[in-house]
Amino acid sequence: MEKNAIVVTVCGTKGGTGKTSTSANMGGILADLGKQVCLIDADIQPALSSYYRLDAPPAKCLTELITARPEAVRLDDFVTRARIDRLGIIVSNDPQGKLHDWITQTPDGRVRLRQILRRPSRYDFIIIDSQGANSPLQHAAVLAADILISPIPPDMISAREFARGTLAMLDLLRPMEAWGAPLGAFFGLIYRMDRTNDSKAIAEQLIHDTFEQSAAKIRILNTIIPSLVAYRVAATEKIPVHRHNRRGLDTMADLIQELFPNLQKAVQSFVRREVA
Repeated sequence: MEKNAIVVTVCGTKGGTGKTSTSANMGGILADLGKQVCLIDADIQPALSSYYRLDAPPAKCLTELITARPEAVRLDDFVTRARIDRLGIIVSNDPQGKLHDWITQTPDGRVRLRQILRRPSRYDFIIIDSQGANSPLQHAAVLAADILISPIPPDMISAREFARGTLAMLDLLRPMEAWGAPLGAFFGLIYRMDRTNDSKAIAEQLIHDTFEQSAAKIRILNTIIPSLVAYRVAATEKIPVHRHNRRGLDTMADLIQELFPNLQKAVQSFVRREVA
């Protein structure tokens, strides 16, 4: 049965903030909840493409998807199945960054991905892992989304980059609403929080500054991703963190319930089965 998927883009103009881990683990738990999930690696450094084991080499990838005519796209033609039930990945294949030029030079380049992903498919969720730079490719990923999530490590460099870079990018793209591409709901996600008072203070200041200084409609999520070795171990084993670690399960369950309240009962039932 084809439907309109919920498109989530994990974005930010700074690299190394946890975008790939967030994308992969959200996709993993949603698939285990019984949802059909498509992950899209929209980064020229294709970390998400190799996060999970794949059933076969990809036939068509990101470049072929974005440059296709929207009306001719059948999304499954570009998806490579992962070795996790109900999870597929559109692999990145643009190491030289040629898509940047294509998007810039094509009149509808920045909204082409949005047009493609708005077409009905069998997927419930499409999750895009975007590039850590203010680039045409990231613009395309941001404009495609219903929901935007920006992971923010609670250190001053990351907090300042969030305020200076990511919020500025949103302001740059906001006029695209006149072209039928309004920005999705935007959430900040405190990522890799340790137990120090310094991290707590920075996170609290970040929340205050975001609401006081930004004209963007942004909400900092209550769910906080803790600093856990489990996330690195799960990535090494190529499994979602909720399958590896109880605290990872609780955190990802909280994140899904906060973002998608309609899944609350399904998530709680899943957690009870997992810990039984």
